[in-house]
Amino acid sequence: MTGSPVTGLGSSRLGPAERAAALDRMAREEFDVVVVGGGIVGAGAALDAATRGLSVAVVEARDFASGTSSRSSKLIHGGLRYLEQYNFDLVREALTERGLLLQQIAPHLVRPVPFLLPTTHRVWERAYFGAGVALYDALAFQMGSTRGVPHHRHLTRRGALRVAPSLRKDSFVGAIQLWDAQVDDSRFVMMALRTAAEYGAQIASRTQCIGFLREGERVTGLRIRDLEGNTTSEVRAKQVVNATGVWTDDIQELVGGRGQIHVKASKGIHLVVPKDRIHSAAGILLRTEKSVLFVIPWGRHWIIGTTDTAWDLDKAHPAASKADIDYILDHVNAFLSTPLTHDDVEGVYAGLRPLLTGETEETSKLSREHVVAHPVPGLVLVAGGKYTTYRVMAKDAIDAVAHGLDGKIPESCTDRIPLVGGDGFQAMWNARHRLASRSGLHVARIEHLLRRHGTLVDDLLELIAEKPDLSKPLGNAEDYLRAEIVYAASHEGARHLNDVLARRTRISIETWDRGVGVAQEAADLLAPVLGWSKKQRDREIEYYRKRVEAERASQIQEDDQEANAHRRGAPDIVPTA
Repeated sequence: MTGSPVTGLGSSRLGPAERAAALDRMAREEFDVVVVGGGIVGAGAALDAATRGLSVAVVEARDFASGTSSRSSKLIHGGLRYLEQYNFDLVREALTERGLLLQQIAPHLVRPVPFLLPTTHRVWERAYFGAGVALYDALAFQMGSTRGVPHHRHLTRRGALRVAPSLRKDSFVGAIQLWDAQVDDSRFVMMALRTAAEYGAQIASRTQCIGFLREGERVTGLRIRDLEGNTTSEVRAKQVVNATGVWTDDIQELVGGRGQIHVKASKGIHLVVPKDRIHSAAGILLRTEKSVLFVIPWGRHWIIGTTDTAWDLDKAHPAASKADIDYILDHVNAFLSTPLTHDDVEGVYAGLRPLLTGETEETSKLSREHVVAHPVPGLVLVAGGKYTTYRVMAKDAIDAVAHGLDGKIPESCTDRIPLVGGDGFQAMWNARHRLASRSGLHVARIEHLLRRHGTLVDDLLELIAEKPDLSKPLGNAEDYLRAEIVYAASHEGARHLNDVLARRTRISIETWDRGVGVAQEAADLLAPVLGWSKKQRDREIEYYRKRVEAERASQIQEDDQEANAHRRGAPDIVPTA
């Protein structure tokens, strides 16, 4: 989109020129609020502030969503297991947000997904889980958020096997079918940031906060380093929001001490296997001795996870060990008629949850709720929470910002603001056959583009009309079109090959070679958009190959220490040459 039909404030485009312009404005202007962190909470805070009429800047040290926000279970859910903890308010809040995301905010990115919950005891377990799921549905109905998500139903073992033939017959006695929702987490973050940009936010990735500006006790802005240009500058702001997740304490140390919020990292890993390894028309929800294991449909794949273990090593590159992978395989195989092996795993990813520390050292018992604090004048910290309730976290953070600003600040309105690509999505989806006929693409390709870009699909079709060669699928990742690689750099803020293969697309976890086979073709497409020399293009490809090698090496190590040592063997790509 070149302009905003709604606001007239600006463009949602996040290309190289927009990044340069944003950095220029950050050096010259004072903002109402600067957000540190380009994950889901930072993106949500930027959007909340921008739609209240505040001037906003966002800095992110790496790529958008490169931490926790691209490595989740990719579910938008109410937190069914929190009912066991009698945390009804948290479940009610999450179900409300699920309904908003499905129906109003992001119908192009968030969609319903069915799950089977196998039961192993005929009477008490069916009654216990059934009551919990019924309450889950009742809470959703109470919040008016059930549209598009069917009511749960009980199934006999025979009925469950019709839905999921891969379940081992002797592993369960019946099942409950329920519905939640799923999302491509990193694409959602990028779309939220693009929406904030449309409302005037100035946004720059690969821009690190290296210190705070102070006037007496008050924080008055940031010192930042452009990691790609290796230059430093200052950004003046009336309020600063620290939305850095597992890096919360690190940023807080820059202002002097750990402060009021303490965050502990919990590692969760996920495996990706081809769809034909598990025959099921629904996802599967399995209880373990510690938590819940999900088998989640993901296009032509399944995502299986997750673990929940303490992590105090490299936060930028958490590593999955062989022990982690074995844990997931052992638990899922207890329910499968044909067990999975290491040879069935085509992708692995590891992420860190930012948990608020409590009195227990068990990460599964630490708080999933969020906290907002105003430790010193001019600085707001927000931490904890879960992806589904990002909008509530963002609202609470900007409410704290508003409290620190002079004058009356309007209330949050993000519950009524669709993300870019969402407004008019259903009408465009209904017209997908006409779009296919007009563009010359197969309707399945149009559906793929609509589910990733929504109504912004017109941008992709314009690119293809200008350069028909971009309509071809990638040679070694046929689910994606060449146009999507170009668009990732020109409109979606991707700065490097890894940004595109790991986050704008999911090629890095959806192909057996982890994307190595498509690296050359993708780099050739990105080079003209990002102004790469041949030397830089070669560096990008080599870095990506080394990253994959390091990840593969880490995943055959027995413990976290060894896995971390091998994963750190791949250097970061910035700065550019």
